[in-house]
Amino acid sequence: MAALDSVRWLVAVTSLALLPLEIATGGDGPFAVEAAVDVMVPMRDGVRLATDVYRPTRDGKPLADRRPIVLIRTPYNKGNGESKEAKYFASHGYVTVVQDTRGRYRSEGVWHWMTDDGPDGFDCAAWIAAQPWSNGRIGMMGTSYVGGTQHALAMSGSPHLKTVIPVDAVSNMGRQSMRNAGAFEMRFWNWIMLNAGKGSNAAQDPATAEVLATMAEHRHDYLKLLPLRPGTTPLKLAPEYESWLIEAMRHGADDAFWDQNNIVGRPEAYSDIPVYLVGGWYDSWAGNTTANYMALSPRLQSDVYLIMGPWIHGAQNSHAHGQVTFGQDAAIADPLAWRRIWFDHYLKGETNDIGTADPFQSKVRIFVMGTGDGRKDEEGRLNHGGYWRNEQAWPPARAVPVKHYLTAGGRLTTVAPETTDHEATDDEAASTSFAFDPANPVPTIGGNISSGNDIMLQGAWDQRGGPHVWNWLKPIPLSARNDVLVFQSEPLTENVEVTGEIEVRLWVSSSAVDTDFTAKLIDVYPPSGDFPGGFDLNIGDGIARARFRDSLQKEQLMKPGEVYPITVKLYPTANVFKRGHRIRVDISSSNFPRFDVNPNTGEPLANHRLQQTCVNTIHHNSEHRSHILLPIVPIGSQN
Repeated sequence: MAALDSVRWLVAVTSLALLPLEIATGGDGPFAVEAAVDVMVPMRDGVRLATDVYRPTRDGKPLADRRPIVLIRTPYNKGNGESKEAKYFASHGYVTVVQDTRGRYRSEGVWHWMTDDGPDGFDCAAWIAAQPWSNGRIGMMGTSYVGGTQHALAMSGSPHLKTVIPVDAVSNMGRQSMRNAGAFEMRFWNWIMLNAGKGSNAAQDPATAEVLATMAEHRHDYLKLLPLRPGTTPLKLAPEYESWLIEAMRHGADDAFWDQNNIVGRPEAYSDIPVYLVGGWYDSWAGNTTANYMALSPRLQSDVYLIMGPWIHGAQNSHAHGQVTFGQDAAIADPLAWRRIWFDHYLKGETNDIGTADPFQSKVRIFVMGTGDGRKDEEGRLNHGGYWRNEQAWPPARAVPVKHYLTAGGRLTTVAPETTDHEATDDEAASTSFAFDPANPVPTIGGNISSGNDIMLQGAWDQRGGPHVWNWLKPIPLSARNDVLVFQSEPLTENVEVTGEIEVRLWVSSSAVDTDFTAKLIDVYPPSGDFPGGFDLNIGDGIARARFRDSLQKEQLMKPGEVYPITVKLYPTANVFKRGHRIRVDISSSNFPRFDVNPNTGEPLANHRLQQTCVNTIHHNSEHRSHILLPIVPIGSQN
């Protein structure tokens, strides 16, 4: 922004009146709360963003001194004076500012995925700092997209942002969790289908909103009609949503298109402020939450904390999800109170639990899953259990990477295969092949999901079908499919803890010029009285698109029949595989609708007209030792 324009803009934003006022009682703190609703804050380009300002009051009057700020920037409706989080922090002495992001709900402008949130956040922070009720010290909080607005502001260079608590936050979108090693995570297709007609510019017309709502109701039908093309569905009525989705599904390379919030690629752009990264082993952004910690903790002089629980997206106050419980201790009982401890320390300068008591005693705090008794609880859920543990680093330095090889006969073993292709017998096959039909993809049952609404199940599930899986309705295990290769250990003779980052390194070939390879880590429970068929518990999964096998930045098709190395990065975890269980790795070429389905034709991404069945091969011999690299933490070792 030019200097003169900057002065004019700052004069404009500091002269706004906070009207209209509404009484916003509640919040359980010592102060009453007053809210100024729909303050229209201008950005540098003149677009005005709808903003609510909650102030603590005493005897019916706002506190006269300058206060620290809690800022929430959201695409999900700011609440119009009724935000529970805003009332809570205002009642505890903060001024809370909640803003609809550009083009959403009551804000002006055109919505774009994240790209405006750095500049808009910067301008919002400058406006806040200029207000008479502000001391210029801003902290941010929120989950998912709202977490992404924190990262965006933290990378904008704002001098007023002093700390952030990004939960399950949008980041590194070309690396994992949106484009995942070249594949597209279909939860964002679902997000667009649901939000294009809710809170959008198009939704301001009731008739248009109804058409878009009908489209959203028929998402299962639209899933069968991919790829999406411009102007061919009702999504054309919300053109900014249609254009972003089409471009996002077609843009596989991790390049400038995905640069917003690219923390792993540009950690030097992140403000040197205290950061508390919050994630879950079953969250859709888990891999980037731990990656962000590894990128920021060595660079920032300020405190960087990480907590990872057994949670699905945004469910830190829950101890169970899907078909599994992790025990009452897995939940954070009061999700606002612990945030207030953080803000009290870093915004108010109070001496409190930071650095001395959990969950702030150690920079890294993880929930180690898998130490439950394996029985059914009163709700019929598997008691997988677990416990909290403080660590000094992520990943734990004492974790030993151990190769577990995928070998003939579906065995998973730490003994490397010694047989070559030419020496292999029928009993010692040097490779395993399967047919992958894009018209019949392997169904998604749980995993690192968000925005799954009605098309995907989140979190921990037995890997067998039923009426809860819309595209696998019968009670048949996925392992029964011919296009799922199962490699599993013998029953364990002792407990094995796997904690850290996980990769599956495969040697593959295909009859196609492009295809996908998926991997899933499973904790196999033996049959029991409560679970007579056992329980195949998904721990983590991942995918790799073959054309991006060498680089996430550049596509390169395969030569049919040629053998290539490819790495499938799973999401991180901390899990104890108990004695008597098996460690299992399932390999396939689809996981739908978690990921878009590869048509195997090599056509441009999400712009194909054809699809074909191909034969994919996993090589597991002395020349091509396909394996999963498991970080093993010695049981009973100290951190």
